[in-house]
Amino acid sequence: MIVIRVALDVPVFKLFDYLSVDATEADIGARVLVRFGNRRLVGLIVEVATKSELPDDRLKTCERILRDIPPLPKDWIELARFCSNYYQAPIGAALLGALPPRLRRVEPLPESPRSYAITQAGRLALEALPARQKSRRRLLETLRLAPLGSTSLAKIVRGSRAHIKDSLNKGWIAEQALSITPPNFTVAHELNGEQSEAIKQVCSELNRFASFLLLGITGSGKTEVYLNLIAKTLQAGRQALILVPEIALTPSLEALFRARFPETRLCLQHSGMGQAERVQSWLEASQGASHIILGTRLAVFIPIPRLGLIVVDEEQDSSYKQQEGLRYSARDLAIFRARQADVPVLLCSATPSLETLYRAQTGRYRILRLTRRAHQSARLPAIHLIDTRKNLLREGLSAPLLTALAQRLERQEQSLLFLNRRGYAPVLACTHCGWVSGCPRCSVRLVVHLSRQQLSCHHCGFEARIPRACPTCGNVDITPLGRGTQRVESEVAEKFPLARIVRIDSDSAGRHIKGLLETVRSGEADILIGTQLLAKGHHFERVTLVGVLNADAGLFAADYRAPERLFAQLQQISGRAGRAELPGEVFVQTRYPDHPLYRALLQQDYEGYAQDLLKERKIAGFPPFVHEAALRAQASSMESAISFLRQAASLAPASAGDLTIFDPAPASLARLSGLERALMVIQSSSRPQLQAFLHSWNQTLSANRTSVRWHFDVDPIEF
Repeated sequence: MIVIRVALDVPVFKLFDYLSVDATEADIGARVLVRFGNRRLVGLIVEVATKSELPDDRLKTCERILRDIPPLPKDWIELARFCSNYYQAPIGAALLGALPPRLRRVEPLPESPRSYAITQAGRLALEALPARQKSRRRLLETLRLAPLGSTSLAKIVRGSRAHIKDSLNKGWIAEQALSITPPNFTVAHELNGEQSEAIKQVCSELNRFASFLLLGITGSGKTEVYLNLIAKTLQAGRQALILVPEIALTPSLEALFRARFPETRLCLQHSGMGQAERVQSWLEASQGASHIILGTRLAVFIPIPRLGLIVVDEEQDSSYKQQEGLRYSARDLAIFRARQADVPVLLCSATPSLETLYRAQTGRYRILRLTRRAHQSARLPAIHLIDTRKNLLREGLSAPLLTALAQRLERQEQSLLFLNRRGYAPVLACTHCGWVSGCPRCSVRLVVHLSRQQLSCHHCGFEARIPRACPTCGNVDITPLGRGTQRVESEVAEKFPLARIVRIDSDSAGRHIKGLLETVRSGEADILIGTQLLAKGHHFERVTLVGVLNADAGLFAADYRAPERLFAQLQQISGRAGRAELPGEVFVQTRYPDHPLYRALLQQDYEGYAQDLLKERKIAGFPPFVHEAALRAQASSMESAISFLRQAASLAPASAGDLTIFDPAPASLARLSGLERALMVIQSSSRPQLQAFLHSWNQTLSANRTSVRWHFDVDPIEF
């Protein structure tokens, strides 16, 4: 019997030995079905040995090795091992957590990806098909343009499987072998000198590892730069991985890639996909059949056999850090993976994180600057600060902003109102006794959603009907306080009854965001109202006015990263205005127009403001000048969580050098989903020293049983 060492998705920091009758070295990376206690689990074979430290009579025999897909490659296993070691996570959680959910279960997998092309009989049939057969016509018309795979056709044609089968039987289409021939690249824009120089510098390193920061103002054509680099990569017969921070950005980028790379085999990966579609796309990419892999942070784990380039768009975005389960940074793993594959990685941003900017300034990354807008006639928008101490707000809107909105409506231009708070109002309150709508499970307020007549927690999902009277004193005069996007929408509709208003936030968009964005681009909307979903990556040529309604909300947050994030958010949303021939303006409503952040925003000088923030970080002893980790605890009471952290501190290994453990404290969101949360921060000037310390401490804590849930968070971005 052969011994196989298996990784299982359980909270234990080790591999598990099982016996197998037919395992070989070739099965390393294969999935395997085993018994674990009274459960049947899918694991991953990491090692094959001839004997175990345990006697054979104590080892279970695996039920079977799942050979329905090729074993995962060794470099992929090493990526997961690094993730486990660096982020102090169990190896099984890293390996299995990186797989699509369907591969973690024993289920029949989708058929291997297939590609179809129209035949001459199909072209003739298309001419004769009646207009009422819309889906069948759409299938043939799509394939007349270019051969496509079944995954792509499923997104374009309703009921594609049945129509494909019928068309195959009639000889209208034929199956094609998957091809890795690079698609054509459609040149749509003439590059300016800065773009050409950036492409030249990256191309000089296409065959080896190099880290680049593409630092360009909004509208400077960063996307055009990496599109050209992707084309160079595909021409060399290799694949490109593009990471984006949010699902909302994938539809527009997918459409762009399909337009610029006809016949592209594009793999999408994000949590909003159906499980069957996600695993099929994952398999296609891992078999080398996809040219371009586009996805959110989870796409960083896709096996890519011919990887040639990694692009991380909007690299500063906090969405790249996973906050549950395996707590990894996709941006940092992308850099590790580029080094592992010996390929270049391109970090793109108009407002890079201070950590990335510092690394670029100290020579670890090469800076590529784009200092002017790509469209020849486009200029940066003029920014105006509206002092709300002098210009009183009426229903959240100042007189100068209302005047500017009216002017845009007269000129048939588009306006965008930005408020990073969805719902109707952030809280419901009683004016008599002071009661406010608090979440019973979290230390936050329930948000008023008037259209659904519900109070909702945006953290745990708890919902309740809006009460008719105060639950405490019975007063019927309960009032929504503050404003969310829904309330702004109703107020703007009342002031401008003829305006076509589109609200885009996670409540209104969902799976319909692609249609909403198309409505905006086609000119069928006059006023856009939205959250951060509108702040990044969108190109609206007719938007000439951006109004920021509540910027001050992020100005005095306790988190030391708050100023950096607020400036990035304001600069990004400002960049939506004046991206084409029409000049743009930005109105920021604030009570603190003399704040240094707003003064830097007026000058559109992110790098200058970032230098000031870096000086403050250095004096205060914050990243990037130190390295951080947090030990987080969750318990039924805050006393239990704090007590655990104090006990954990007493078990910490002795450390030499510059390493500091701070006292336990409640988390900024102290109660979440019924559990009290606390944390303890650890800092060191040496990353290797911090890693060694955490590894030893992790082993000690894992050996001690406790009812408190705990985990390490390496390089935390929230406290």
